[in-house]
Parts: sequence; structure tokens; C-alpha cells
Amino acid sequence: MTYPQRMLLENLAWAEEIFRQDTHYFYRLTQTQQPKVLWIGCSDSRVPVENITGARPGEIFVHRNIANLVAAEDENLASVLEYAIVVLRVQHIIVCGHHCCGGVGAALRPPVAGIPRVNRRIEKIRTLSRAHAWELSGLADLDARTDRLAELSVAAQVRHLQEMPLVRDAPTPIQLHGWIFSMGRGRLEPVTPSVWSNDAQRADALCAVA
Repeated sequence: MTYPQRMLLENLAWAEEIFRQDTHYFYRLTQTQQPKVLWIGCSDSRVPVENITGARPGEIFVHRNIANLVAAEDENLASVLEYAIVVLRVQHIIVCGHHCCGGVGAALRPPVAGIPRVNRRIEKIRTLSRAHAWELSGLADLDARTDRLAELSVAAQVRHLQEMPLVRDAPTPIQLHGWIFSMGRGRLEPVTPSVWSNDAQRADALCAVA
């Protein structure tokens, strides 16, 4: 049996179990979605959003990319933000990075041949690492530097969100959160204060973290 075949069987078992528990569950899913949260996370397969938060289908609107980056020129991210803010009217946006992040770790090493798009994508993290070179150089090893840079990057991405007109001028203020997933402990932890999209003091609050 191939892995995709196993996935189909697992889905069948899941759907049947849900239907036994609640015969109207899937009908309700077809009607609408009203998530309160937009989650911007990493594509890493070890950070499944619903699993680590206990969320069910329909509760979290999700965008994932390598190293959970927020860039104004990223049309994919911009379209997700636009839909989440204008149509779904989410109340919270969470940027969640994670320890042991391959994209962040790669930004601390020379570019790797054969993955030019990835190298270009993580260049922003390389720039961030240079800005924090003094702090990072004082850490014990590459793993510690990677984990700290992942935290610093989360704070930077929240700042980028606040600078985007789409977020800043949202119809209703949105609370922004920066979290890290500690993979070794399975815990989600805040790495920035929760701030509002229209908060005039937003830069001061986040610069204190990163």
C-alpha cells in the first residue's frame, strides 16, 4: 500500500467516525465558515495546525509557507489576508514559527546549490540574522542560534503585518500575535506581546522583543 492510499483509508475511517458521532456535522461544514483566526505558519510537516491547537475544521483559516514569512510582495499571502480580513472578518492573526526550523537554519549557513527559489526566499532571514549577529554569536551552538533566530523572525513578521495597509486599515481592528512552537516540548508560546492592527504604539511594543 502506498502512503497516499493509506491516507485515503485513514480519511474514510475519520469521516465514518465523525458521522457516527454527529450525523449533521458535514452538512454544517458545507454551509459556511466563520473562523476567528488566520494562522500564518511554516510549511514544515511537523507543525500541523489543527493537531497542535486542538482545532476542528472551520475554526482556523490557514496560510503556510517556508519559514512563515510575511512579505508585501507575496501575492499568495496578500490574497489570503484580503479574504480573511474583508470577507471572513477574522478577529486574530497569529504568526507562528517553530524551533528546529529548516528554513531559518539554512539562513545561518551558506546558500545550498540546486534550490535557488528557497535561497531567495530566506534572504530576508539572512538579513535579519546579520542585524542580530551580536546576540546570535553569543549562543552556544547552531541549534540555539536557529531557535533564537526563529523567534526574532516571528517578531519581524508581526511588524511586517502591521505595516501593511490591508492590515492597518482593516474594517475592524485585528489582534496580532507572534508565537513559537517548541517542537521538543510540544508547546506553543508567545514571543511577542499581542498588539492591535491599528495600535499607534505597535512599533515600540515589537521592537522591544526583536
